Amino acid sequence: MAVTEGVGPVAERTAAKRPNRLTKNLSAKIASIPMILTALVVFIGCTVWTIYHSFTKSRLLPAPDKWVGLDQYERLWSTRRWLVSIENLAIYGICSLVLSLVIGFTLAALLDRKIRGEAIFRSIFLYPFALSFIVTGLVWQWILNPQFGIQKIVRGWGWENFTFDPLNNAQIVIYGILIAGIWQGSGFIMVILLAGLRGIDQDIWKASRVEGIPAWKTYIFIIIPMMRPIFVTALVLIAAGIIKVYDLVVAQTSGGPGIASEVPAKYVIEKMFQSQNLGQGFAASTMMLVSVLVVLIPWAYLEFGGKRRD
Repeated sequence: MAVTEGVGPVAERTAAKRPNRLTKNLSAKIASIPMILTALVVFIGCTVWTIYHSFTKSRLLPAPDKWVGLDQYERLWSTRRWLVSIENLAIYGICSLVLSLVIGFTLAALLDRKIRGEAIFRSIFLYPFALSFIVTGLVWQWILNPQFGIQKIVRGWGWENFTFDPLNNAQIVIYGILIAGIWQGSGFIMVILLAGLRGIDQDIWKASRVEGIPAWKTYIFIIIPMMRPIFVTALVLIAAGIIKVYDLVVAQTSGGPGIASEVPAKYVIEKMFQSQNLGQGFAASTMMLVSVLVVLIPWAYLEFGGKRRD
């Protein structure tokens, strides 16, 4: 009976010492209020505002009273220019994701072997990322120009029939833009993955050498699975760059030849600011948001939902 009676006061004292959830880390919560308000007002609020006006016939100025339902979306998906831009984004996105990760990880793995002059090579590989997309696009426009670029140089070496003119070929123009994008972004991905490789415990490498496991098998079956969070970060950064690709296209081709290199971001900007058709631009930007959510929601469910079930 005495033991039972003593439990009550002890539990009360423990509960009194336990901090209230509302007051725990109160200063951090107060400091995060501006960020939360900004996210709610700027991001969520503007997103809802954009989606609402995509169902209106807004032209030069928003017209919330001119409700047209799904007309803007029907017009959007019946426009050849939009369909071409979606196809280009898919090609550019898939190739950019794969090649940026492969090239970035290969360069990071080579530098991780602690080669001589590593700092110099790291600076060289990262330098293109310091350039803006406009500068990168203009540089590669000159490099890919058949009159004084790669084609002219190779023909000067004796291969007179060599042809390399992707920016003027509607069938492969998106790959010419892809070359410039990978050249600029691979160095940044290399640095992210190299930081992840440097965080791997050296005992793992020592154990793999003792077991006689080749370096390439160690990378594929041991190191890469351990670097999953780093790869996720790299994928998010690459995907963000893919969705908003615009400057590179404008600098290299301006969407040509014809509409062969159009991308969704260029379509949105031109509809909103050049054609003065806000409703169509809002509809296109809403579809871009949907494409992001289609990728983000399944990833978030697999990444966090599975952990909660475990």
